[in-house]
Amino acid sequence: MITLTDNAARKVKELLAAEGATGLALRVAVRPGGCSGFAYEMFFDGDIAADDEQTSYGDEVRVVVDAASAQLLTGATLDYKDGLTDAGFAITNPNSNRSCGCGKSFS
Repeated sequence: MITLTDNAARKVKELLAAEGATGLALRVAVRPGGCSGFAYEMFFDGDIAADDEQTSYGDEVRVVVDAASAQLLTGATLDYKDGLTDAGFAITNPNSNRSCGCGKSFS
């Protein structure tokens, strides 16, 4: 299961509050695609399946991962940076052998 840093959890909480949505979780998934074979997908989701893996960060932030993606995200970390050169969410995944030049996909 993927782990969120404190910065990522704070940003997800902020985004959920801005949406005014309750009952949603951050879904992190791995899908076939991209130039290296797999691409990450993140979105807010209210449709939680019985076999989804779930983790909570505080009272407001839940993360869900489908069973197939969980295998590829074991040990991965989701971080959020807000700097001049690095801004946005980034996944560090020890299961990735290589990534593409744009950083959006991996194998």
